[in-house]
Amino acid sequence: MVNFRFIRYLSVFTLPLSVFLSFSGNGLMTFFPVFFFFIVVPILELFFKPVKANLEGEKKDQIKNALIYDVLLYIILPIQFGFLWFFLGSIKREGLTWIEIAGMTTSMGMMCGVFGINIGHELGHRVNRYEKLVGELLLLSSLNTHFLPYHNLGHHKNVATPSDSATARKGEVVFLFWIRSNFTSYVQAWQIETKRLNKKGLPFISIHNRMLVYLIAQIGLIALIYFQFGFVGMVAFLGAAVFGVLLLETVNYIEHYGLLRKMNDKGVYERVKPWHSWNSDHIIGRVLLFELSRHSDHHYLASKKYQILDSYEESPQMPTGYPGMMMLALFPPLWFKIMNSKVDSIRKDH
Repeated sequence: MVNFRFIRYLSVFTLPLSVFLSFSGNGLMTFFPVFFFFIVVPILELFFKPVKANLEGEKKDQIKNALIYDVLLYIILPIQFGFLWFFLGSIKREGLTWIEIAGMTTSMGMMCGVFGINIGHELGHRVNRYEKLVGELLLLSSLNTHFLPYHNLGHHKNVATPSDSATARKGEVVFLFWIRSNFTSYVQAWQIETKRLNKKGLPFISIHNRMLVYLIAQIGLIALIYFQFGFVGMVAFLGAAVFGVLLLETVNYIEHYGLLRKMNDKGVYERVKPWHSWNSDHIIGRVLLFELSRHSDHHYLASKKYQILDSYEESPQMPTGYPGMMMLALFPPLWFKIMNSKVDSIRKDH
């Protein structure tokens, strides 16, 4: 029997549609994707109740093994690089104002964050080498390939502890978190990769050093864009990549804000539990980000495919979906007023 549950995830393609309107438009229309996903979507989510239902039994197995859910991820790769080329060509149009270039850059940044990094993250957890490669290429389009070594071997190990760069501390302002998380995770990614090479007896300067390969690939991509599209094209691409990274770091900020694991007398942290990640079951945010907001289950089993992630009653719930929470984080006094009391309650209960 054919299951059409996958259709809900087709909604993510409203992003390239909105970006197409940005690249083809003028004036404030170039900011349309940012307006739609961070103003319209949060407002829409106010009218829909969270959907907490989980898949069970045979239906869950059927959907887990259905190829269409993987295909939806694979086709993101040509779309992402196709739109990158479209973007670099669009900003060369004569008569564009700096405001319009900025609008197009943020629109491409949306592609970098949602398609490049988020889908790269999903595929980067897969066991299959081909899927990992697709994830790496998507992350390359956002100049964020170091994400995989740090995220898989650092964040998932140290989440909800002071050692984790991607866990926001209670009272930490998101703008400072952007800096701490991004630069510290980059340094730790090199440390993790160096440790892996030493453990396997592999040379630092070699094709086995993923961070070195990633760095060369990033420099190569930037150089290619510079020679093909000039200085303005290169700067615009760097701006889009930075915007994508800021989206990632804002998501990191809201996912584990203020949550901490307990340490026993031997200095060992407890296993990651459902209450060490903030979750949102708001359906629009869920499907637009391929269930990223069911984050507790992702940390329980990182290789679990997005379409079968479960919601846990024990997981702390966000007041709205990820887009709305990301906007809320940009207003620290309001964020602290709403979230700090929730953090205190969770710490008291667990």
